[in-house]
Amino acid sequence: MSSSEHNKTVVRECYVAGASGDRGTLERILEPGFVIHAPEDYHGVDGLLAMIAPIKSGIPDLRVTINAQFADGDYVSTRFTAQGTHDGELFGTPPTGREVEIKGLTVSRCANGKIAEEWELVDAMGALQQVGALPAGAEA
Repeated sequence: MSSSEHNKTVVRECYVAGASGDRGTLERILEPGFVIHAPEDYHGVDGLLAMIAPIKSGIPDLRVTINAQFADGDYVSTRFTAQGTHDGELFGTPPTGREVEIKGLTVSRCANGKIAEEWELVDAMGALQQVGALPAGAEA
């Protein structure tokens, strides 16, 4: 397997482990100095799990689908969709029971076969509209 293919596999593992809270897998696939810029910086396994925790609290059945993935050397770009039922407070909004779909894009930098750094953008406005925290068509 090429290093680009290996890096894509590791990044896919990170999505599954993050959504399920699998600390052991995250410890195995993240570099010790891992940081994700989302846009706030989160460091290490604890930081990544802290970033995901409010989403998992609001969407306990969170599932992540990789829609497309491209690799170039140490970099992997991943377009994803996170889905689940809004059964807990999400972004300050009480549960609605609605199905929520959050689209996003992550660029991961790998080193030594592990993920060293990531930059993530998600459609937070779309998620807020879906749970009723913003009216449809609201402007930033």
